[in-house]
Parts: sequence; structure tokens; C-alpha cells
Amino acid sequence: MRDRLGGRTAARPVRLGPRAITALALISAIGVVAFGWPLLADADSGLAHSQDAPWLFAALLPLLVGVVVATIADSGLDAKAVAMLGVLAAVGAALRPLGAGTAGLEPMFFLMVLSGRVLGPGFGFVLGSVTMFASALLTGGVGPWMPFQMLSMGWFTMGAGLLPGPDRLRGRGELLMLAVYGCVAALAYGTVMNLYGWTIVPGLGSGIAFHPGDPLSQNLVRFLAYCLATSLGWDLGRALLTVVLVLTVGPVLLKALRRATRRAAFEAQVTFEGPEEVPKA
Repeated sequence: MRDRLGGRTAARPVRLGPRAITALALISAIGVVAFGWPLLADADSGLAHSQDAPWLFAALLPLLVGVVVATIADSGLDAKAVAMLGVLAAVGAALRPLGAGTAGLEPMFFLMVLSGRVLGPGFGFVLGSVTMFASALLTGGVGPWMPFQMLSMGWFTMGAGLLPGPDRLRGRGELLMLAVYGCVAALAYGTVMNLYGWTIVPGLGSGIAFHPGDPLSQNLVRFLAYCLATSLGWDLGRALLTVVLVLTVGPVLLKALRRATRRAAFEAQVTFEGPEEVPKA
């Protein structure tokens, strides 16, 4: 494919239009409330997250569809973009059982980093959420935690699409940036998911247990102790594997993803020219 100057069209992330930004802001706001409301709940409100997962899932699915529709409407994409999204989600879902969560080794995370970088934040968010949903169906991991995992993975993949310099930064510098992001975001994913699990796990020691109704500062100190005591080793394993795979497999996969994006004609504008006038004799 060639641009107006006759050169080869570069693969660019799918841009975010106003409708897609609105849909992403709405779904992210709902996610923040869903994760954080137990920290502000009264002691008499009952166990946190005991009833909210079905409602969150019911709100999440139509909003995901809304992000896809808004992105397509704003960017003029066609069915090839949605097909590519489905293929990447299927590959990511197939990668998740390979590590089976052993010592936090989950190879799907590096694919989400690279895909979010190429596809952009809007499609990245949808890809992360749909991949987690598909992998839950594949592995039998469907439960009240699933919508929270979908949100967390959506944010993880969207963040890769928000990194700077998608049109200019290439080569080793881009890989290092993606590796650093993958490391930090993998740790952040574990921390965010801990916030869901910590509020419902019974029988914890008083020093790390969640106490509904206690001041926010005290619960946050306990939450930090909980993360250090229960999941830091798993989160570090996930982060290190993501860094290794991004640095080793990243160059080849980025090139393949960008080639596929060019062939799908993302962001290509179709123009029609009238017939050339025949000069009069």
C-alpha cells in the first residue's frame, strides 16, 4: 500500500475518536468504582464484592461492544479489523494455559503488550478484555473474579497503546520501552487484582486483613503488607517473563503485527478519482 507521496504506508495504531474516548472513559470509571468501593464502605455493608460481580459483568459487555463500534465509526475500519482482533484474542487465550499461572509465568502478557502497541489504546482495551474472557472459558476459570480480570487486562493492554512515539520510535529503543512498561504493568496488574481478592479472603492475620469501615490510610497499609506477603513472588515471575519475551520475541512479532495491520488497511482512506479528461485535438 502507498501513501499520497508514493511511499509505503506505515502501520499506525488505530486512532481514538471522541466517541471511543467517551466509551473508554465511562468503562474505566465504572471499573475504578468496582475495584475501589470496598475501601470506602461502612463496616455494616457486608462482605465486599459479594454481590457486585454479575452487575459489573452485565455492564462490561455492552460497553466493550460500544468501544468497538465507536472506534470503527470514528476510524472508518471494516470487518478486517474486527477479524484481526478476534485472531489475536484467540492466540492470547491459547497462550494463557501454557504457563497455567505457575510461579506467575503467564506468556499471554507479552502478546498483549505488543498488540496494544500496534493496535492502539481503544482496540487494545477490547483485545485485553476479550482475551481474558475467552481464556476463562477455555480454562474453566469462570467466576466472580472474571469481570475484574477483564478490566485489569483491558487497562494493561490499553496502556501499551498509550505509550509515546508510535510513529517515530522503532528498534531497540522501542523494545526497551515496551519491556519496561511490561514489567511495571505486570506488577500493577497483580496489585489491582489483589485489591479485589484481598477484600473477600477470610482468615487473614490482623496485620494484613481488610477491615471494612476503617480509615483508608490504615487499610492501604494493610493492603501493601498483604501484597508483599502473598503475591509479590508471583507478580515478579510474570513481570520477568514478560520482559524476556518482549526483548527476545518482540522484534519479530512487532514486524509481523505491523505487516498484518498494513494489509488490513487500517486507517487507509479510500478515494475515488474521476475519469481523466481527454485533450481536444
